[in-house]
Amino acid sequence: MATDTLEENECLQFYTTAGCHLCEHAEAILLEAGCDFTAIDIEADPSLIQRYGIRIPVVAKASGAELGWPFDGTALRAWLADG
Repeated sequence: MATDTLEENECLQFYTTAGCHLCEHAEAILLEAGCDFTAIDIEADPSLIQRYGIRIPVVAKASGAELGWPFDGTALRAWLADG
């Protein structure tokens, strides 16, 4: 399972927004991989809109490492395994 490569109890942050079909696809990939994540709607914070507005969906580790779209299950697992 992909979450085995994360630090114990690490929860990913998933930057998303309503009506984003790419975000829906990315969320399905995260769920299929068994990842523990918190979805963060960028629309709630102007600074997040500025940072992620044209980049979403984006997944982030607690370390600050980010995985931006496009990604698939294979790319997600490789990113998770990479420290």
